[in-house]
Amino acid sequence: MTVRIGAGAGFAGDRIEPAADLAERGKLDFLVFECLAERTIALAQQAKLADPAAGYDRMLERRMRAVLEPCWRNGTRIVTNMGAANPEAAARAVREVARDLGLSGLKVAAVTGDDVLDCVADLPLAETGGTAGELGERLVSANAYIGAGAIVEALDAGADVVICGRASDPSLFLAPLVHSFGWAMDDWTHMGRGTLVGHLLECAAQITGGYFADPGYKEVPDLARIGFPLGEVEADGNAVITKLEGTGGAVTRSTCIEQLLYEIHDPSAYIQPDVVADFSGVSFEEIGSDRVAVRGGDGHPATGKLKVSAGYRDGWIGEGQISYAGPGCVARARLAIDIVAERLAPLGDEIDEHRGDLIGYDAVTGLPEQQAPEPPEIRMRYAARCRSCEGAGQVGEEVEGLYLCGPSGGGGVTARVREVIGVASGLLIATEVRTSIQIFEA
Repeated sequence: MTVRIGAGAGFAGDRIEPAADLAERGKLDFLVFECLAERTIALAQQAKLADPAAGYDRMLERRMRAVLEPCWRNGTRIVTNMGAANPEAAARAVREVARDLGLSGLKVAAVTGDDVLDCVADLPLAETGGTAGELGERLVSANAYIGAGAIVEALDAGADVVICGRASDPSLFLAPLVHSFGWAMDDWTHMGRGTLVGHLLECAAQITGGYFADPGYKEVPDLARIGFPLGEVEADGNAVITKLEGTGGAVTRSTCIEQLLYEIHDPSAYIQPDVVADFSGVSFEEIGSDRVAVRGGDGHPATGKLKVSAGYRDGWIGEGQISYAGPGCVARARLAIDIVAERLAPLGDEIDEHRGDLIGYDAVTGLPEQQAPEPPEIRMRYAARCRSCEGAGQVGEEVEGLYLCGPSGGGGVTARVREVIGVASGLLIATEVRTSIQIFEA
């Protein structure tokens, strides 16, 4: 028995067309959409506070309209974390899409329980040095990274679409494998290998050459039409990573190795809710064009603790940008930074952090001026994290004031203000997190 499982998205804003192609031509058993990041769910919780019917992925309905009918027709089941802060509302939305498409009888499961805001008051947070409760009204959200168990339960109950919130990324792929092969949740070798498959597929086009591409060093063909990956997984957990014929990108040993190392600290102890995965013995072999065999992988007992991601209000960022061109543009841009800094100085403690950058010159690498030739043009960006929205708004106002009150030749001012949602993490005993499922039928 071979299970074909495809990646429909690797982040919230990912392309829809490659997923639709997989749904139509992939002959998949499962299509997984991984669309949730730590800050994404904090922002989703903030949206839900403003509107109880909101809080799920903004592209959910668009994605489902593109893939639901071909998946239903081809017997492909969908697993996703696009429920974000509101899996039940997301499930209802998918049910309505199914009804619009005439897919009578389609079952949509909502997995809940990852929202642990009510039980983290005493939870120590690594980044803040205090407890979640000490954040007071600034605390917006607290979500535990749940594992595959509840998703497996939903699939066992016959769900055609499973929507959860903050599940571990590899668990979204592991669950369909556990369901299909009947692996025991304490079969650590299989759990480790299933986690490996999930880790390789979770970022979609990263493993088909997207993030791998580096012109002149690592050439990847036809990136404008890049295909998303799929895994052909055997009952022993070994797999082949590939993509659809006729799509852009490439699946090679090198793309697989890069993805294996992505976000990994200790390859022999990749801590997940379901297992501590061991990737140290993994091997890759190119067995055909865009076909890489993945073998090995192991696992050890889970830690019994779940990571919790807490989102909290952490001030406001005000930003302004302006461009300068021609001889002396760097000196004029630096003078502009000095002017804005001096103008903002009276705000005092209202500003927690501030910085001025020359985009394309020192904004990322901090390249010393003497090592860089002057470019023909430069864009100055000034940003400050402030304690109030009003203070943050003054940043952009001061940059705009440079039009006539600053160095010559400035143009193209942009300004914006946004609230900062900080993210901090802690560990919660797994037994304190209770998941449940609810099924909606179209």
